[in-house]
Amino acid sequence: MLMCSIRKGMRRNERGLLLLVLACEVLLLGNVASAQIYLPAAPPEQPSDYGKVILDNSSAAGGPGAVVFDHWLHRSKFTCRLCHVDIGFAMQAKATGITADTNRRGFHCGACHDGRKSHDGKIIFASCSDAGKDERCARCHSLGKTGVRKYAYRSYTAKFPKGVYGVDWEAAEESGAIRPVDFLEGVSVKRTPLQSREDFSVTAHYSWVPDIGFSHKKHSVWNGCEVCHPDIFPTTKKGTIHYSMFLNIAGRYCGACHGKVAFPLNNCQRCHPSAPIWATRDRPTSARPE
Repeated sequence: MLMCSIRKGMRRNERGLLLLVLACEVLLLGNVASAQIYLPAAPPEQPSDYGKVILDNSSAAGGPGAVVFDHWLHRSKFTCRLCHVDIGFAMQAKATGITADTNRRGFHCGACHDGRKSHDGKIIFASCSDAGKDERCARCHSLGKTGVRKYAYRSYTAKFPKGVYGVDWEAAEESGAIRPVDFLEGVSVKRTPLQSREDFSVTAHYSWVPDIGFSHKKHSVWNGCEVCHPDIFPTTKKGTIHYSMFLNIAGRYCGACHGKVAFPLNNCQRCHPSAPIWATRDRPTSARPE
């Protein structure tokens, strides 16, 4: 009986030790995975591909082909607020419901592309003609086609100020190289501009990470208040919501724009002064402006 009890006790200890080892391995793997997650994936090799959207909900099968939308071209002409608030483009993929019919009726792309509105003294070509396929179709339905787009990234942005990764859009706006339009006649509502809140500092959670300098002024030039509040950043008491790079990289809060269209999260110094210029888990790149 004594030996039987001893053997049972040894088996219990072995099972306990095995569970402890497994738990340690899970924690170790979790920490490794967490470290990988906290480093953003590298953006596209070419800045011209950053923010590129392929619209193929209904145009690819049996139609003129998928639409290629370049954020770099449109953000040089219009604010984010105009498109995502006044016109109503969703900030999630496949959530807007753009069709040729809605464009022809003056919604979505057709809010500007109607053949009547102008920008910088030039008429904006109409989208989705009633006449069926013509040469204009390929200007937007350009996926896999060459020589059909009017503007090329390299030549179009040649005189724009550059940063560590492509165009420095903030510097481009401040210098007057671009003047993004924030009002569309017949769509936007004339209103008194909201007073921008003061800039502030966000304390980092780790001692080795410099604090974040956040500028309301710089963001409101492009977004107003409506793009960010209340959907992305709820207006609540300070300290109620806890932000992290994990959530940003997952596409929440700052990551709703940064890492998709606004400058990549890899560009550490843009938010954390004195931090490394660039960080990525995919490739050790010293990103060069194109």
